[in-house]
Amino acid sequence: MLSRLINFLKACWRPSSDHSVHAGSDAAGRQDGLFWYKDSGQHLIGEFSMAVVQANNLLEDQSQIESGSLSLLDSGPYGTFAGIYDGHGGPETSRYINDHLFQNLKRFAAEQNSMSVDVIRKAFQATEDGFCSVVAKQWPMKPQMAAVGSCCLVVVICNGILYVANLGDSRAVLGRLVRATGEVLAIQLSAEHNACFESVRQELHSMHPDDPQIVVLKHNVWRVKGLIQISRSIGDIYLKKPEYNREPLYAKFRLREPFKRPILSSDPSITVQELEPHDQFLILASDGLWEHLSNQEAVDIVQNSPRSGSARRLVKTALQEAAKKREMRYSDLKKIDRGVRRHFHDDISVIVVFLDSDLVSKASSLRGPSLSLRGGGMNFPAKSLAPCATPIELGTT
Repeated sequence: MLSRLINFLKACWRPSSDHSVHAGSDAAGRQDGLFWYKDSGQHLIGEFSMAVVQANNLLEDQSQIESGSLSLLDSGPYGTFAGIYDGHGGPETSRYINDHLFQNLKRFAAEQNSMSVDVIRKAFQATEDGFCSVVAKQWPMKPQMAAVGSCCLVVVICNGILYVANLGDSRAVLGRLVRATGEVLAIQLSAEHNACFESVRQELHSMHPDDPQIVVLKHNVWRVKGLIQISRSIGDIYLKKPEYNREPLYAKFRLREPFKRPILSSDPSITVQELEPHDQFLILASDGLWEHLSNQEAVDIVQNSPRSGSARRLVKTALQEAAKKREMRYSDLKKIDRGVRRHFHDDISVIVVFLDSDLVSKASSLRGPSLSLRGGGMNFPAKSLAPCATPIELGTT
């Protein structure tokens, strides 16, 4: 009787959306407690694999893959878009990005009738501006929204060109075949914006020469203003607009002295390169994966195993490493519920995008079926930024 009631409540909670796909179906991937995965699917120029594991009370990671038209116009351009959004302080910003960034990209691609660095940069800025508007509207009722933010990693493949745009410390890694040896080398494609890197600290000091406390070593971790590790993000408006760094924001987020220029940036690092025939696959993941696996270890796991289930295999290996570091068994880690689980590992989202070189070479003439899938297999209505629970949280380990 109780299980029927739980199933009924789940069905009632599930948001209605034309684009929603139902958890448990093959099209939407599968749910196993706090683990969601889509072992294999098809995008315009190859296959893909996705997986998400939740550690926080509310899942703060969001992710998506879109393939087909990258524009609001039928004339194109066509290609594949993949995004990893690692939220912090809450899930609101990462969910907002999941709802708006790709649509913004399609709008600017339609205006320019092409894909370009400018289109991607404008899409990031429009998403940042849109979330700022949400914070402004909610400031009187929910001022803590000003302290919610998200990393944002995006890969766009269009006409044989690979665009990688990043804010924060998620990471994109390319697996490239070395024909002479048969090895597949890991090549990191994204620049990370984390104060643990000396280059990022130097950049912050150069941008804020009058502030000797722009980065502070706190509990053996470098943090911007002693508050946050990343130097670029979407959201975190309390460190970008001084009017939101005051009461009624919680005291722990308020700086002693007002700032004159934004402390954090929303300007992504963007790289562009032509895909080569020996480029095998891309791994996109939030930093929860890279805390436990090196770039080459991740590439080796994908290369030396069947394509199907690649993302799930990466997440499981990271969890096994997390358990080992705490001298516990993986089977015991799986029994720990969300919230408490965050003491052992972070939310982890992974997308593996395989590249079929024959399809890449024909990319400009390909149309193919469209694909739209989010990590967790569910879409949230645009207006429900932070429900009390998400479908992925209702499962038990």
